Amino acid sequence: MKLLTKEIRRKLPPLYSQDGKGGKAICYLKMFTPDGNFTFYATEYDGEDTFFGLVDGHCKELGYFSLSELKGVSGPLGLPIERDKFWQPKTLAEIAPELFREEVPK
Repeated sequence: MKLLTKEIRRKLPPLYSQDGKGGKAICYLKMFTPDGNFTFYATEYDGEDTFFGLVDGHCKELGYFSLSELKGVSGPLGLPIERDKFWQPKTLAEIAPELFREEVPK
């Protein structure tokens, strides 16, 4: 399965273009290990190899991940990472609300 189609490439904004949006940043691409517990949500793409987004694995964290690395990774049963073909764009806050809760003023 192709992880990044031409259509998704066109939709993904360039790196840093959603900087400062916090939980309102849109995730346009979801990739996952079908035999494991890692999911990668891409919000931005440099047009070559590097994504920025949310990685949900042992914990949830924002960061960079690369297409070339994802293509070379497999889960515990040896299955390659797949793209969620039915994914509809969502905000980071919809995916991981616990990361974007506002602190309660004292």
